[in-house]
Amino acid sequence: MRGRRAPVVWMVLAVLLAIVGVIEYHDSKASRSARAARVDESMLMPVPIDQVGAIEVADAGTLHRFERDAGGAWFYHGVHTGTEAAHEHATDAATAARIEAAFRAFGRTRIERRLPPGTDPRRHGLTSPRTLVIIYRRNERQPLGQYAVGDVAPDTVSRYVDMVGGAGIVTIPGYQVDNLLNLVSAVRSAAPTR
Repeated sequence: MRGRRAPVVWMVLAVLLAIVGVIEYHDSKASRSARAARVDESMLMPVPIDQVGAIEVADAGTLHRFERDAGGAWFYHGVHTGTEAAHEHATDAATAARIEAAFRAFGRTRIERRLPPGTDPRRHGLTSPRTLVIIYRRNERQPLGQYAVGDVAPDTVSRYVDMVGGAGIVTIPGYQVDNLLNLVSAVRSAAPTR
C-alpha cells in the first residue's frame, strides 16, 4: 500500500507546484502592468500622448479642439454648434504631422516646481487664466486633465499652471505653452472657412 501512495503524493505535489507557478506568473504579470500604468509624478500629463484622443486649447475665450480620426491621425476639429448637421473631417497629412509633433512634445512636459498647497492663485495669474488646456482619453467625454495656464514666472522661462482638481499649482517650461499657441495659430489660419 505504501508503494502505491508514493506516486499519488508526487502527483499531488507536482500539481500544487504547477498551481503555485501559475499564480506567481500571473502576480508577476499584474505587477508589471501596475508599474507600467503608474503615473510619473514628474510629468504634467497623467498618461502618454498615445492614450489621448482629443485636446482642447481655449485661448482668449476661443475654444480650439483637436481630435484623432479612426486611424489615429490628428486633425483640427474647431468648434461646432449643436444645431450643425453631421459632418466629416478630412485629415491632411502635413497638418496631422504638425499636430502630432506638437502634442508629442507637450506630452513630455515635465513639472519643474510644485508650489506649496494653499498658494494663492491670484499671485500667479490663475484666477482668470487666458489659456486652458483640456485633455481627453480616446472615446471618453470626461476630461482626463485640465490645466489653467497663468503668468510667466520670475525666471522668465517658466509658466505657472494650475492642475485643476489635481496636484495644485506647478511651473512648467514656458515654451511648451508657446508651442501649443503657435500650433493653434498655424492650424486656425490654414483651416478652410465654412
